[in-house]
Amino acid sequence: MTRGIPLALLALTLGAFAIGTTEFVIVGLLPTIAADLQVSLPSAGLLVSLYALAVAVGAPVLTALTGRVPRKTLLVALMLVFTIGNLVAFLAPGYNALIVARILTGLAHGVFFSIGSIIATSVVPKEKAASAIAIMFTGLTVALVTGVPLGTFIGQHLGWRATFLAVSGLGVVALLGSLAFVPRNLAQSAPATFRQQLGVLAQPRLLMVYAMTALGYGGTFLSFTYLAPILQEVTGLSANAVSGMLLVYGISVAFGNVWGGRLADRLGPIPALKRIFALLALVLLVLTFTAYNTWLVLLTVLALGAVAFGNVPGLQVYVVKQAQRHAPQATDVASGLNIAAFNIGIALGASLGGLVVEHIGLMHTPWLGALVVVGAFALTALSGRLDRRDGIDDRAEGISVAAH
Repeated sequence: MTRGIPLALLALTLGAFAIGTTEFVIVGLLPTIAADLQVSLPSAGLLVSLYALAVAVGAPVLTALTGRVPRKTLLVALMLVFTIGNLVAFLAPGYNALIVARILTGLAHGVFFSIGSIIATSVVPKEKAASAIAIMFTGLTVALVTGVPLGTFIGQHLGWRATFLAVSGLGVVALLGSLAFVPRNLAQSAPATFRQQLGVLAQPRLLMVYAMTALGYGGTFLSFTYLAPILQEVTGLSANAVSGMLLVYGISVAFGNVWGGRLADRLGPIPALKRIFALLALVLLVLTFTAYNTWLVLLTVLALGAVAFGNVPGLQVYVVKQAQRHAPQATDVASGLNIAAFNIGIALGASLGGLVVEHIGLMHTPWLGALVVVGAFALTALSGRLDRRDGIDDRAEGISVAAH
């Protein structure tokens, strides 16, 4: 296509929307699933942790193993696995089968975003590559704004299985779109080897960025995983009101992502990240006290959405800058491993949140999450100090992130 958005890119964006919905909708469904399957909230929380762990493992390992498979063939296979995984969740006779379904879809998720970015840049002119990736990733943002609250609403009124059936339907549409519109003969670069990936992990400065990412999202999801139970059990909201609250959260995330990108463009990644992590820790701490009042918790959730994902652009651009300095031959690998770090943070945060709920109590998750985010702030400040010691201005290289 010479005008408008290529249909192949729209198919990728729909795939990203379906995957984003299935990853995050579980947060709104935790109380429903726990009650229906007669498991504890921490056990239900493992559905978040194990999915994220599958993404973290699947992204680097399976991307390397499938490096020689034609891109279109791999994309269609991934959407098929994703669809089957959600159908298994729909049909799951019990908790263990649901765990297997979540792991299966998580593995597909990891590789989808690794190759999806490559395909997105292949179907547009070179000068539009960054915009193409940004368009594909809007599928995730739209999932948070509409897919998650809508999926939660469906789950609470028709049963949580209906949500997974609906998402599998999205998977079928994305699969058919990929079959019909993604070109067959896409250019294929040499796959990143395990040696290259391990080489990136041998760089201390890159490991520091991955730790910043993991702690930032670990702290967020320590509390966010149990947001629906907090809103229902502590604030006293109805199931419908929780869906509405998640809609508010998703809209705020969309604004926060744009704001975070512009802030990183204007100030540079480190100053922007320090501000966002500080605000995130403060909002999580405040949630500890506002959860008991409907209007105050609404404002807090609005603020949480604005800062929870606002650090994504800064973290991604900063890891690329560090890779250009310390592992220039493996910039793409370094960026992909940051996505793995993001999901390791989610997995560890949700797991730790489950332990907190089980042993201390639900309302200890927000302030403990804030404490973990303070760790991300401290590492960010340290990384900035090391940059200054080395005479590096993190605004000098001019990588634009606002579009993401």
